[in-house]
Amino acid sequence: MKNQTVITEFILLGFEDLQLLQIPLFLLFFFIYLLTMAGNLLIIVLIIIDRHLHIPMYFFLGNLSCLEVCSSTTILPRLLASFLSNNKVILIRECMIQYFFFGSFAGIECYLLSVMSYDRYVAICKPLHYATLMNNRFCRNMAFGSWLNGLLASAIVVSLMSQLIFCGPNEINHFFCDSSPVLKLSCSDTHPVSMAIFLLSSIFTFPPFILTLTSYVCIILKILRISSVAGRKKTFSTCSSHLLVVTIFYGTLMTVYVLPETNSLINLKKVFSVFYTILTPLINPFIYSLRNQEVKLAMRRIFYKLWTKG
Repeated sequence: MKNQTVITEFILLGFEDLQLLQIPLFLLFFFIYLLTMAGNLLIIVLIIIDRHLHIPMYFFLGNLSCLEVCSSTTILPRLLASFLSNNKVILIRECMIQYFFFGSFAGIECYLLSVMSYDRYVAICKPLHYATLMNNRFCRNMAFGSWLNGLLASAIVVSLMSQLIFCGPNEINHFFCDSSPVLKLSCSDTHPVSMAIFLLSSIFTFPPFILTLTSYVCIILKILRISSVAGRKKTFSTCSSHLLVVTIFYGTLMTVYVLPETNSLINLKKVFSVFYTILTPLINPFIYSLRNQEVKLAMRRIFYKLWTKG
């Protein structure tokens, strides 16, 4: 340790192996960022303005859209800047801040998706008790608890990571500061941090995933008991969009963190990381808006009011 120099910055390699595609990648990710912001902000505005959407399902959808706006802003602006300036240097404290927000938003999304699945379970399996179980106070507490727990858990991990010493090398073969590549660069004991990440990740993934899975098993069993085909189709359409979001999010997330850390899988895991950090925030508003009749009706009402006023 005495003969080693403590470093104060990392180099995010990003997509350095695709040098010839830097400009096309910039244009692609810039377009994705604009669509992500526009789609999610539109849903937030619709939910706030249209009183028909002031129900638990859209309250949680509004929280999810707000989360996706924050999540994309944590990753994409810096990635876009690196494409143009070719400056891939990031200070260690900036790296910790980015990981704090990334970890927070990932944990919050796990909880929000599970609460949304529970909402669909109550709506379909216990419709007579829906108003009582999914009251305003319960919904606010669930949303607030999701945000608070995600922020606190990430703060614990980052406080432990900030105590690590980095002596070099300082190159991170990723496009953002994730825990695994950062810990590999530390020349101090990373066992406490790894244990904290493992325990908190387990708490934030397995219980929500089991709750989500259980909710949809009950929903599917309920749908299968509906006699008419039209009734089954209508009931399933109310939760199919959420099921699609959950499948994409958990599928790519688990692929990245379950696959072993080998050199041959680094690029593959980087591609899957693009899915849950960049593409999931993009497709969420389109899945919910294009597949949801109430959201489309709300858009028509808003545009009609704007048109008549104009």
